[in-house]
Amino acid sequence: MPACVFSGKRVFRLKGDYLMNSKPLKKGTNAMAEPMKVVMKIVSVKGTCAAGHKVGEEFDLSKDFTLGFSGNGKALCPSAFYAAFPSWRVLRFGGEFPWEEDKDTAHVACPDPLNPVMMELRRIRD
Repeated sequence: MPACVFSGKRVFRLKGDYLMNSKPLKKGTNAMAEPMKVVMKIVSVKGTCAAGHKVGEEFDLSKDFTLGFSGNGKALCPSAFYAAFPSWRVLRFGGEFPWEEDKDTAHVACPDPLNPVMMELRRIRD
């Protein structure tokens, strides 16, 4: 018998490696919310960022963007994106974080402990 995972008011069941909603979706429906625009802004840099990020740089994560170490503000550091990715997904699809005062934001730190970069992700509601 598959294990159950409880998430709020819904019950999900595990089937193999997949998490299945207890109510099947109707054909032609989308299981995910309509994606929203999320912008990432560099809000603080302590030390020297290896990718050259500076306070005030912004990246629209809802459009195509470049990962890399250009140092010119046009490419986003892969490590910074890796750290921000889970929060980006939550905000993009309508979720929120209970510890954030503004439910349309998330704050994330770069994984470099010697040169921390703080990023703010902001959901833009149209």
